[in-house]
Amino acid sequence: MERRWEPDGPLDVELALGPHRRGTGDPAWRRTPDGSVWRTCRTPDGPSTLRVTVTAGSVHAQAWGPGAGWSLETLPALLGALDDVSGFRVRHDVLADVARKHAGLRIGRTGRVMEALVPAVLEQKVVGREAWRAWRHLLRHYGEPAPGPAPDGMRVAPEPAVWRQIPSWHWHRAGAEAVRARTIANAAWHAAKLEAAATTEELDRLLRALPGIGVWTSAEVRQRVFGDADAVSVGDFHLAKLVGYALTGEKTDDVGMMRLLEPYRGHRHRATVLIWLSGVRPPARGPRMPARDYRSF
Repeated sequence: MERRWEPDGPLDVELALGPHRRGTGDPAWRRTPDGSVWRTCRTPDGPSTLRVTVTAGSVHAQAWGPGAGWSLETLPALLGALDDVSGFRVRHDVLADVARKHAGLRIGRTGRVMEALVPAVLEQKVVGREAWRAWRHLLRHYGEPAPGPAPDGMRVAPEPAVWRQIPSWHWHRAGAEAVRARTIANAAWHAAKLEAAATTEELDRLLRALPGIGVWTSAEVRQRVFGDADAVSVGDFHLAKLVGYALTGEKTDDVGMMRLLEPYRGHRHRATVLIWLSGVRPPARGPRMPARDYRSF
């Protein structure tokens, strides 16, 4: 199945789809040399593979699998067509140039909770490389082959029932300790209710009622599921320092970060994305945190 779509303004497709990529080698996301972005999704109708290319500002999408129709129908939302940027105003000089440079930044929405929740839980309190290694391992062993002519090795994330049944020893082999494994398995029991959430506020309430899911995880999920431009990842190891340094020249904590972001209320997540894109970073004070390997424990 195919679809062409004309966005009504500037659009950077890779920025819109980038948040759904979980590190290099993500079996559910691929960028090929021809500039295409491939993405798999477990839609309400079943697995789907989506290929997106852009030519002269026009988006061309192809989809395969039982969920192909759903993927093409929701394509504009995925690429940020519902992202309302009208109330966003740059309040700091450091963001003025980056906002102009990335005028095509749009925060899209997938509408799929579990595909955002599982990797977010895997990323709790660990470095990205460690979480992404676990995500790759689990998809390769429990995911389904991507429908259609997808690049080699692409997989579709498993159904909630599969996440519930993964044995403890295989979570360990993936590098995820018991706490994160239990959090994912428990969330999978409530997947139907989570997927049915109608608003970002309702999803926040449902997620934070589950053991092991707090403010940070909820924000990471809602940014992707609902395209919530105001959901700040409070509790992130790097974010507060990054925001503080970019906006004031000094690192800060979560309380200070939220105070600095207050002028962007309604678009606070968007502001943090622009800060990341600005490339402004505090000077390194020591070696990078190493990736632990729970498989050896």
